Amino acid sequence: MVLTVMISIKVKEKLENLLSESLKSLNLNLEEIQVEHPSDLKMGDYSTNVALSAAKKLSTSPRELAEKIVAKLNDKLPKEIEKIEVAGAGFINFFLSREFFIFTTSNILKRPKDWGRNKNLAKQKIIIEYTQPNPFKEFHIGHLVNNIAGEAVARLIEAEGAKIKRVTYHGDVGLHVAKAIWGMKENKLESASVADWGRAYALGDSAYLGDEASKKKIIEINRQVYQKSDPEINKLYEIGRSLSLKHFEEIYARMGSSFHTHFFESQSAIIGKKLVEKFLKKGIFEKSEGAVIFPESKSGLHTRVFISSEGLPTYEAKDLGLVKLKRNFFNFQKSITVTDIEQAEYYKVVTSAIEQVFPKLKGKVLHVSNGRLRLPEGRMSSRTGNIITGESLLNSLQELVMAKMKDRDIEDKEKVADQIAVAALKYSILKQSLGRNIIFDFEKSLSFEGDSGPHLQYSAVRAKSILEKAKQEKISSSKKPGANYKTGELERLLYRFPEVVEKAGKEREFAPHTLVSHLIELTSVFNTFYAKEKIVDSGNPDSGYKISLTECFLITMEKGLNLLGIKVPDKM
Repeated sequence: MVLTVMISIKVKEKLENLLSESLKSLNLNLEEIQVEHPSDLKMGDYSTNVALSAAKKLSTSPRELAEKIVAKLNDKLPKEIEKIEVAGAGFINFFLSREFFIFTTSNILKRPKDWGRNKNLAKQKIIIEYTQPNPFKEFHIGHLVNNIAGEAVARLIEAEGAKIKRVTYHGDVGLHVAKAIWGMKENKLESASVADWGRAYALGDSAYLGDEASKKKIIEINRQVYQKSDPEINKLYEIGRSLSLKHFEEIYARMGSSFHTHFFESQSAIIGKKLVEKFLKKGIFEKSEGAVIFPESKSGLHTRVFISSEGLPTYEAKDLGLVKLKRNFFNFQKSITVTDIEQAEYYKVVTSAIEQVFPKLKGKVLHVSNGRLRLPEGRMSSRTGNIITGESLLNSLQELVMAKMKDRDIEDKEKVADQIAVAALKYSILKQSLGRNIIFDFEKSLSFEGDSGPHLQYSAVRAKSILEKAKQEKISSSKKPGANYKTGELERLLYRFPEVVEKAGKEREFAPHTLVSHLIELTSVFNTFYAKEKIVDSGNPDSGYKISLTECFLITMEKGLNLLGIKVPDKM
């Protein structure tokens, strides 16, 4: 049973209800009452501007009204609140009690596994699709960005109590496959590695765009791949597909993600084409110049082709078939697809078509966009033209970390360096709102100080070291401080964690960056606490409580970083 992990959220709700009652007793009624955390801790733990909003209706002084509201609140002051103050033009600030923070600290330690979790989506079955690398092409940095965003969203949904299935989707048929096979055949390349297939695709793509005879051959190969009619092409196809999928699994493991199942365009294409043909007869789709389209008039957006004039299903038809595959696999209440921001308009039309073919899914098929990662000019090059592979980026980061750590005595240094490299990349992507483009700075991203993923890891490792020292000196933790101990900023940020997780995982407004911001602020406060306080001190009666706070910090950091898909090494 989850007991007190939602303490802070319940306090917020309690304050909102008390404010509503106080306003009603003054013959006031506001539709919305907002209670937020002030940016400056000196202004309290919660704050509201209800007096400023209500005063406009009454044409009265906001500060005078705030004082009347506070007088009413003081009649029913909850035990969690130490005091209430009126500030500035009429803001009402709430200060939580010492007992509240002691109680919160105790409960973090009592139920560390549940800390930050809630049951908002406990009755939801959600399927989430992300990453989507295509076999026969190399895994590029766009797929890394998508994997990082998708995994963070998946973990935040799980923290809300939902039962989820992670899936990914691969384009194992289509022109890109034909281009890669053409490149292999025409250039007599080896087919032993993913890099070979990446080069073959680049050659095929160039030929398709620049030579009409080659283009015709590639179109024919594409038809043969669908029909499985040529033994040589079938053999090349299986080699390339198998190599690609094995390589993708290696990258997933490195990124800390895994999928319950994989879907393929070779599956969804057949289903999607049949659905389009079926609903063509029902008037949802229309014929146009030998193709089958979903016209602008049906979505109010723009027209898209679902079956080409060659009779082949397009990406749109395949995505329609994919929905049916997902429903058969997991009878979901919500389906979330995470893709590049540039596909946002495409998904609006496809979602409209899905909702008309499957009316029961209206409002249940969601699309989340991630931004694009830009690298400094000249920082890296690629063997396949303009494509930077995900693996080469991770390897470059790992090499830089290894150089920084060359004089450190750490077991399995290569593994730790890879964890730090992944953290640097994930933090850089998730610290911004999903959908915004990212300019990646190698040096800043790998700094052990300041605004970076490794800095968060390093602070958590420092907490581990402190707890190990306490263990060696046989100083036990304590859930209560001495009578003269004053509540500090660390306690006043720790309790907010469940609220932050809830906000970050809010449906349709997924915001991992709010969690990143909280963790960096929490880390800054902890490092100040570490610098000013002697935590492990056998001669100090408050040492046990400081050790408990350090443990609470570590629990919160590990939980928070885990939600971002970042691991905490034992040493750095």
